Amino acid sequence: MLSKADEAVTELLEAYTMAWLLVIVAGLLETGFAVCLKLSHGFTRLWPTISFAIFALSSFGLLTLALKRLDVGPAYAVWTGIGAAGTAIYGMIFLGDVVSTLKLVSISFVIIGVIGLQLSGSAH
Repeated sequence: MLSKADEAVTELLEAYTMAWLLVIVAGLLETGFAVCLKLSHGFTRLWPTISFAIFALSSFGLLTLALKRLDVGPAYAVWTGIGAAGTAIYGMIFLGDVVSTLKLVSISFVIIGVIGLQLSGSAH
């Protein structure tokens, strides 16, 4: 049986973990809205434009919820890092973007930085 203090710590840890999960999902959705932005051709194609709006609003909404518990700096950096790395990887695999050693190394640094920021972030 947990003491009141242990229950409070457990509850805080669960909220903190959920907040980071929201940031990760929001970052993946950022990849979706970036890809749809390209596919919309300047908002001239209906379905990619609608998809962009759905992905963007969902991403911003989840990030907003996460920021109730997390510091803005690490959370925002993780969100943009996931979005940037995810978009670059998607572009190379599915859109014919140029693949180079420097690009792959740079994406690796972004991912390492995202992990480091996530581990260093603090809860409110």
